[in-house]
Amino acid sequence: MNQYPPIADHGMVGDLQTAALVSSAGTVDWWCTPRFDSPSLFASLLDSERGGHCRLAAELDDGGMTVRQLYLSDTAILVTRFMAPGGVGEVADFMVPVESSAATDRHTLLRVVRVVRGSLPFAFACRPRFDYGRAPHSLSLADDHSAVLRGPGTDLHVRTSGDVDLQADGDDVTARFTLSAGQVAAFVLTSTAGGGAVPPAPSLEEVAGELEHCRAFWLSWLRSCTYRGRWQDMVNRSAITLKLLTYAPSGAPIAAATMGLPEQVGGERNWDYRYTWIRDASLSVRSLIDLGFQAEAHSFRRWLRDRIEAGRTASGDPLQIMYRVDGEPHLTEEILDHLEGYQGSRPVRAGNAAADQLQLDIYGEAAQALIVGSDTGALRGWKSLSGVLDWLCDHWDRPDEGIWETRGGRQNFTYSRLMTWVAFDRGIRAAIYTSRPADIERWTEARNAVFQQIVERGWHDKRQAFVQHFDTDVLDASLLLMPRVGFVSAHDPDWLSTLDAMNEELVSDSLVYRYDPAASPDGLRGSEGTFNLCSFLYVEALARSGRLAQARYAFDKMLTYANHVGLFAEEIGPSGEQLGNFPQAFTHLALVTAAMALDEELGRQGVEPGAGDHLHMTVRGLTIRPGPRGG
Repeated sequence: MNQYPPIADHGMVGDLQTAALVSSAGTVDWWCTPRFDSPSLFASLLDSERGGHCRLAAELDDGGMTVRQLYLSDTAILVTRFMAPGGVGEVADFMVPVESSAATDRHTLLRVVRVVRGSLPFAFACRPRFDYGRAPHSLSLADDHSAVLRGPGTDLHVRTSGDVDLQADGDDVTARFTLSAGQVAAFVLTSTAGGGAVPPAPSLEEVAGELEHCRAFWLSWLRSCTYRGRWQDMVNRSAITLKLLTYAPSGAPIAAATMGLPEQVGGERNWDYRYTWIRDASLSVRSLIDLGFQAEAHSFRRWLRDRIEAGRTASGDPLQIMYRVDGEPHLTEEILDHLEGYQGSRPVRAGNAAADQLQLDIYGEAAQALIVGSDTGALRGWKSLSGVLDWLCDHWDRPDEGIWETRGGRQNFTYSRLMTWVAFDRGIRAAIYTSRPADIERWTEARNAVFQQIVERGWHDKRQAFVQHFDTDVLDASLLLMPRVGFVSAHDPDWLSTLDAMNEELVSDSLVYRYDPAASPDGLRGSEGTFNLCSFLYVEALARSGRLAQARYAFDKMLTYANHVGLFAEEIGPSGEQLGNFPQAFTHLALVTAAMALDEELGRQGVEPGAGDHLHMTVRGLTIRPGPRGG
């Protein structure tokens, strides 16, 4: 089997239409262009031999080198530092955000290398493999500083600045060079639709200008952030990550930058997450609204209304659960048999067959996205929402596949009912508040019927808890959202007993499983790690329920699972490794809401930031407090 870096051993750069992952070894081993959901140029994360990569790193024959990676503060500029006895150098990777609202087929990844002390030898190798490694390519060297690698429908231009010459290596391109203190070189990789002229190599001054422009963009964008709490750095990094995962031309956020990364190494739970889920996107936008980013919310609402107004789906529903970033509904799933998969995790899937599933919870998330913080009196928005709610009155009482997209058959999932209750509740409130026409009596009747069904059939007397669906006693961490959406008070005895049951069954050292696949078969082989979204939802639920010391301790521990640059994948494995697609929007939006909930609840208790309240925790009824200071 080929060799693979840990999933967490990466930072992400992007230009708001596409994104690339760069390992701490200096290798770009994931980049799809011209869009997040386009076929890959570099995909060595899924097959280190056939996938393609671009490596730029210091190279010493005798080893003895330390490598560190970081982001320039509050930006999406990733810096990989190489420290050796003979010198210290660094590579800055970035993509200048495409600020135009128009989609473009031209995207540029800049890799700037400099030495700050002594001297270091570097090696560069650009080995793209077009169309997920299925298509051949050709190489043309225009001169010592410019090359073009041509694949079907896509060209990759490689240009250098500084005293660096490119050399052909078969159909790939390489370079070797040494820099001394103060010297700089740059490699500029530009993807285009193909057939165009080779752009001229930029000067080092032009590259420096692009770097400063990128830095200025992110610092300016973050000025809109209203969060001033205890976890400013982590919240800022999560906000930037959510922004990087948003396709600017449409305003549609994707679930993650990658496809095929396993929830269990060697297993079959390997999905393509480069699409826009109504649920994930709505929750991502809600987090950005809470942080003060209104423009992103407006763009997504426009995209969501366009999906509703496009007409019914093939199944007759107003929405399907996910779309491509441009709103295209067809996401045919195919197996890429020629790829080995991350550490042999097969099958590698492109596309997502779950797009055809019925998941009724999306209508609650969509209603919240269209209403919360928006002008619900707008005629177009109200027409879109009211039409959906009229349809939902006739269709809410159906089994579905649920939030976790199980492939084991439809059930009457409690979470799906919960979010249909949210859809009716928010619609009724908006209609009354804005005096818009609506069949409020019918909506109210449906809302009350959903409520009764949840409390009567979603509650399990023996477990003394709300359960996953109406025909089981299995718990489900998605129900951690019950207090947040206002269905139940965070201090209600039934909710507290549900939280206690989850703590006993789904929580392992503050990490939370979605559910138990052994007790509730989901149609797939194997197991999975704890789910980061649920772990942060657990923190929020604890905080809102008054269990602040436990919440603070769980949150602090969760932050230790972030990677070296503050990013999270979907899950945490049994040894603390990150699993699943990376970075995951769900995880980062939940981090934001958990941090804000903790700040708010700590503020209510008069706890100042940094007051050390996290040192007080309760473990199985035993209260532990710090002892007196003394010598």
